[in-house]
Amino acid sequence: MKQGLRQKAVKGVVWTALQRYSTMLIQFVSGIILARLLTPYDYGCIGMLMIFMLLAESFIDGGFGSALIQKKAPTQTDYSTIFFWNMGLSVVLYAVLYLTAPAIARFYDIPQLSDILRVQGIVLFIYAFNIVQRNQLQKKLDFRTLSLVTIITSITALSVTVVMAYKGFGVWSLVAQNILTAAIPAIVFWFYVRWRPKWVFSWQSFRELFGFGFYMFLTHLLNQFGQQIQGLLIGRFYNASTMGYYSKANSTERLASTSISKVMTQVTYPLYAEVQDDKVALGDMIKKITMTVSYVTFPLMFILLLCAKPLFTLLYTDRWADSVPYFQVLCIAGLAYSLQSVNYQSVAAIGKSRTMFVWTFVKRAVGIAFVIAGLLFYGMPGLLVGMVLNTWFSYFINIWLVSKHIGYRWQKQLLDIMPVMMASLAAATLSYLTGKLCNLPLYTDGMLKLIIFLVIYGAWSVLMHPDAYQYFCVAAKPFVKKIKRKKKNK
Repeated sequence: MKQGLRQKAVKGVVWTALQRYSTMLIQFVSGIILARLLTPYDYGCIGMLMIFMLLAESFIDGGFGSALIQKKAPTQTDYSTIFFWNMGLSVVLYAVLYLTAPAIARFYDIPQLSDILRVQGIVLFIYAFNIVQRNQLQKKLDFRTLSLVTIITSITALSVTVVMAYKGFGVWSLVAQNILTAAIPAIVFWFYVRWRPKWVFSWQSFRELFGFGFYMFLTHLLNQFGQQIQGLLIGRFYNASTMGYYSKANSTERLASTSISKVMTQVTYPLYAEVQDDKVALGDMIKKITMTVSYVTFPLMFILLLCAKPLFTLLYTDRWADSVPYFQVLCIAGLAYSLQSVNYQSVAAIGKSRTMFVWTFVKRAVGIAFVIAGLLFYGMPGLLVGMVLNTWFSYFINIWLVSKHIGYRWQKQLLDIMPVMMASLAAATLSYLTGKLCNLPLYTDGMLKLIIFLVIYGAWSVLMHPDAYQYFCVAAKPFVKKIKRKKKNK
């Protein structure tokens, strides 16, 4: 990797990590506070509508965001064309949501959902208005601005949501949170980036970007549908409270499983695009990111699986105890989910959008079959097992695509993460067995398991000095230096 690119990567990782972990902390605090003010029913109502909102947002992006980043020198005409296309499409999609909202409410047998969907649909206009400016900042690797705006947005939205929940607005406080989370960055980026669309729409530019973006759009659409299908099924065959328990388990698990990978991939996609012609450098980058992510995420998921019950009781109260078994199963899926985007984005960066679409169709068709078959034969537990199989199947397809098109062999990928997997599994097994033998109270048991796991995993890292540990240390250096500088300044 070139020196200038490496410096951009380091700065990008530092600022993206700051944004991601600050946002995680805010979401964590938000989850704790709102779980005490709102009910599983409130969360369930929002969860039932998520699939419709995410699919509509996928249509607006249409893959053009990725196409603009992937294109090395987009013009003002390119940006203006995509801006007006997105704005026009958002009007059409909102009209569709508005007209179909009563039918969706009848599908779930919850009349209130009609009004909720119509109000929350405003997010579509905001997202369309904001997408070009956000992509310009991302393409320039200006993660400092993106990070600061995201942090400020999260704090502001949380404050308003908590006040509304405390005042008894219920599910509408969550609707307000979603709208504010979209609106604040849109306003800030509009004045900060200072880009303005020209009154021009070029069909040539549209077709050029559409050539790459169309398959990215279809891929993203299939991914969103495949990831949200379980919410649609739970909402249809169970009640809103069950959907709420699932939503809380899923959001908590995703907060952990994507904590590292989102930091890395937000920075690495533009970097992948810059080195897309150098397969050796690209493969080496994927390897280091994969091993760094697995070194942190794998032990985290095993710890959460072990300590799920005391964690949920402590954070969310006994009201959310029914979420615990859902959460534990989802943690197994989280092991694979944490690594999916690392491979997925590398294939996108080299321009293989059509290949990605074809294999995404295969992944999602098989994955949906797993989920539906699990639900039909074993109910809710079967649906969750189907989700685990879906996630791992998608991961194996992703690493095979990287193996074929980039040259980082799938066998080598599995061998690279195997030491971390085995060390995490061994530490988790010993922690669990010790807890079983001691038979301690809930919180003491959770603390004992946590300490034993960390001691075993830490000892393995220091004594064996595996490659994943070394890559993690290299990635952590910028943060350590930043902390030391702050201490010196004080």
